[in-house]
Amino acid sequence: MVGHDRIGARRRRSLHVHEPLAGTMDLHAQRLNGLMPGGRGVWVPIDHGASDWPVAGLEHPLELVRLLRDGGADAIVAQKGLISHVLHHDPQIGVGLVAHLSVSTRHGGPDAGEKVSVGDVAEAIARGATGVSAQVNIGTPGEGRMIERLGAVTRDAFTNDVPTLGMVYARGEHLNVMDGDASGGQAHGVRLAFELGCAVAKAAWTGDEASFRTVVDAAPIPVLVAGGPRTDDDEALLSMVHRAMRCGAAGVCMGRQIFAHPHPDRIVRAIASIVHHEANVVEAMQHLEG
Repeated sequence: MVGHDRIGARRRRSLHVHEPLAGTMDLHAQRLNGLMPGGRGVWVPIDHGASDWPVAGLEHPLELVRLLRDGGADAIVAQKGLISHVLHHDPQIGVGLVAHLSVSTRHGGPDAGEKVSVGDVAEAIARGATGVSAQVNIGTPGEGRMIERLGAVTRDAFTNDVPTLGMVYARGEHLNVMDGDASGGQAHGVRLAFELGCAVAKAAWTGDEASFRTVVDAAPIPVLVAGGPRTDDDEALLSMVHRAMRCGAAGVCMGRQIFAHPHPDRIVRAIASIVHHEANVVEAMQHLEG
């Protein structure tokens, strides 16, 4: 099995494994390196319970985070309350924590697509996060206000040396894709995240390598590919991850495909083998055998 022991051992070590580099890195770079060792990352968002409930797989967050850590996740993206809960019970959890500062719920009616800010960078640091995240849905009513909120987050993150993940999705009734944009606006989302000061961007898979390359090439920051709605086809998922990495992606930022999986630790280990150890799909599938 490819990298199974190495991945598990790496995540069981403390995040302070990167301290020897402190003399040659600024604080922002140290934090980003902790979340994306070697410039690559396996990030798992588990903030979905704020927007919807019940959500299968999120019933026991502390146990889930430990499983994800042991499987090889580099970072967990979560709402601030969940971060505090995890660190209260396990202060040395040994996995990166990124505070997601945006939220809306399924009950918002016409405003459901507009993400509001529910925290700030200083609070995220105080709660134990080493990175922050914010969401913009371009093409959705309220887009301008979401852009303004993301700009406020990156301003505060800049002054506090905190990396920001930009979740900028091309969706909504007002989406106006330019002629010739095979990415359907996803490349613009990555570019907007970069232009507003994000250190990392999340982007949906566009369906083929040619169009996804335009997404990755849209900005000089790492791009993490999203997973989309939960499916039961592990091989197809791993194939998509492999293809995205071949296009230049820096890793994944996947929620339901991982936390709703029957074996979250195994699917994370399989994904991490591709992201960090350049395994092929056949090799990665071996990690699902237990």
